[in-house]
Amino acid sequence: MTSQAVLFDFDGTFADTAPDLAAALNAMRTKRGLDPLPAETVRPYSSMGARGLLRIGFGMTPEHADYAAMKDEFLDNYAASICVHTRLFPGMSELVGQLAARHVAWGIVTNKATRFTARLVEELRVTPACVVCGDSTPHLKPHPAPLLLAAKQLELAPADCVYVGDDLRDIQAARAAGMRCIAVEYGYHGAENPGPATWNADAIISRPAELLEHL
Repeated sequence: MTSQAVLFDFDGTFADTAPDLAAALNAMRTKRGLDPLPAETVRPYSSMGARGLLRIGFGMTPEHADYAAMKDEFLDNYAASICVHTRLFPGMSELVGQLAARHVAWGIVTNKATRFTARLVEELRVTPACVVCGDSTPHLKPHPAPLLLAAKQLELAPADCVYVGDDLRDIQAARAAGMRCIAVEYGYHGAENPGPATWNADAIISRPAELLEHL
């Protein structure tokens, strides 16, 4: 089956945002007299947003009385230094160039809020055909609504799109939307999920260029 569009999850799939997310968390720990967490400790939680990072950083869940204030502090820290160390994954720039050469549209569908995603897209100097964020629909992945909105914006049927992600939620969302789904081995994978081999994706790739073999 030939896909007319590729949609990417952002954190852990399209761009390596973990270093700046870890820095925002560790600034909070340092402020409170705690040692910074090593990057390898934070990295698996980076697809889980503030909820996952505050849990690994402070053992805090949304039920905690201070959670809302801590979340705001974390997000403010992140906003202040959002693209210091964030980079496209190796080979991603070349991949989107190849997609353009093949006249395959590409876009981003992420649970990340628009206020962060829009800045990152600009600072990374990429030009997706569509960007759907965590506040673009009433639902977050694994709900299919964000993926369906992206297909609508591209004026394509969901079956003409393939979704690429590094988390089980990405594969679940693609299945629910009626899209083909490809998992990446190089991403964050979620700290508490088994690996991509268990997700029932249509394919698993270890580097971005391999995606071309599945279009």
